[in-house]
Amino acid sequence: MNANRKAFLDMIAVSEGTKGKGADGYNVIVGGKLFYSYATHPNKLVHINAHLESTAAGRYQLLYRFFVAYAKQLGLHDFSPASQDAIAIQQIKERNALEDIDHGRFEQAIGKIRNIWASLPGAGYGQHENTYSALRMAYIQFGGTLA
Repeated sequence: MNANRKAFLDMIAVSEGTKGKGADGYNVIVGGKLFYSYATHPNKLVHINAHLESTAAGRYQLLYRFFVAYAKQLGLHDFSPASQDAIAIQQIKERNALEDIDHGRFEQAIGKIRNIWASLPGAGYGQHENTYSALRMAYIQFGGTLA
């Protein structure tokens, strides 16, 4: 994985609030609890508030239903950090944003993937969205370069 892709994944983890928690976010369940087996996605339904419940888990807060689909598509047999990274990269690839990331076109990449992660600017899910400037700083801090 090149430096820009790694920095971008780290930035997503910062945005999702998992970076530095537990095993660097790879074992975080939405709401902050931890899980301890990577055998499969924990599939724990968490009631976040009166209007929101979620099965999001892992560094990139992947919903269980998407884990099932991507595990099959990518031939994954667990929810390990490597599997979580592979799924995140596949999601980014499906939005044609990998080339933007590789070439340091940070805002363009986020514009293409923002509806995958509710915490990204412009996601539009009614949840907290981070700013481009805060996420750009995190991306650069983790070794990403800009065009």
